[in-house]
Amino acid sequence: MEKLFGKTNSTSDSGEHWMSVSDLMAGLMMVFLFISVALMRDAVVERDKIKEVAETYQKTQQAIYISLLEEFAKDLDKWGAEIDRNTLSVNFTAPDVLFANGEARLTRKFQTILNDFFPRYLQVLEQYKLIIQEIKIEGDTSSRWSQDSSDYEAYFNNMSLSQSRTRAVLGYVMQLEQVRMEHYRWVKNNVAAVGYASSKAVSNDGVEDEERSRRVSFRVITNAEEQILKILGS
Repeated sequence: MEKLFGKTNSTSDSGEHWMSVSDLMAGLMMVFLFISVALMRDAVVERDKIKEVAETYQKTQQAIYISLLEEFAKDLDKWGAEIDRNTLSVNFTAPDVLFANGEARLTRKFQTILNDFFPRYLQVLEQYKLIIQEIKIEGDTSSRWSQDSSDYEAYFNNMSLSQSRTRAVLGYVMQLEQVRMEHYRWVKNNVAAVGYASSKAVSNDGVEDEERSRRVSFRVITNAEEQILKILGS
């Protein structure tokens, strides 16, 4: 009988053992569940923050575009210019007005345009300075060079030309009296001159539009991407 009772007790102990393991597993599952819920909550919060930055970015883009359009709408046609809503670029697209063919020296007419345009441009952007990462003065050319040039030679000749032109534009606007008196340091720290040669040539149905490819643009770049990276890194 004692052996029998002993066996009974052993079976009872085993049952209690398995019940304890079962309770432990249930507890671990609850812990994992809480961790999963917490991680999901953090992911949702992070997603909402990024969404908020994206929505703010879109609203800011729209606000800057409208401000530029309201200021310059009456001048665009006479300047041979346009404003791109998506890139926030003011594009000067009348190449004969900008520079002599193959040269980096500004024409008198383009100087006159810049005298009027650039101080007003900075005034429009004054209210957005905290969210502006950079303003790029971008120079673009067509792919054409001399007939005897290879594609490689034409590209790098145009690269040098486009860079020289944008540097000339930046150098000119920084010497304007109103810029020197009111905006010089900000322009020096936040405006860059870049040349893209023909890498961003305009095409229509796959055919390069040489006239529209020769242009100078003033493009606003906001810090939305920087804000998103800060959220992801926090």
